[in-house]
Amino acid sequence: MNDRAPAPGGLALIESLVNTLSVDTGADALDTEDGRAAFGLGEADVPAARKLREALRAACLAHAGHTAPGHHPSDLNRILAGAPLRVRVDGAGAATLHPATEADGLTSRVAAAIAEAAAEGTWLRLKACEAEDCLWAYYDRSPGGRSRWCSMAVCGSRAKMRAYRARRVG
Repeated sequence: MNDRAPAPGGLALIESLVNTLSVDTGADALDTEDGRAAFGLGEADVPAARKLREALRAACLAHAGHTAPGHHPSDLNRILAGAPLRVRVDGAGAATLHPATEADGLTSRVAAAIAEAAAEGTWLRLKACEAEDCLWAYYDRSPGGRSRWCSMAVCGSRAKMRAYRARRVG
């Protein structure tokens, strides 16, 4: 649904994971072998990945000033607690965060991406569309960081048309 460019850096991983579920159709890419392979997941990893996805969606909705029914952004804290990170300093003295375990699981990669984005000041710009039948994740590149829909041409137009019709009826 999103006609925007992918999120920068590690946020692209998070955006892709959140967008594995099409809320309007119910299609879940994690149900397919190719969808799981895109994230290095096996079938046994899917329930945890879905919990992570919905916790990330709740955080993206919170970034846009909305709530996710049945989910809270703090759900992400519990999930990420199991993904410890380590600081690595390179030869030039630059510090980066990496998963603490050698097994680079999805949760650890997401935790590292969030830490990187928070340090760069971009984490709060990863949002979820305001449209209840969409909730697609997108990166808000607007100057004021106040965009509301993943696509102005689709979700934004629908919302504006609903508001227009409501005003005409009322």
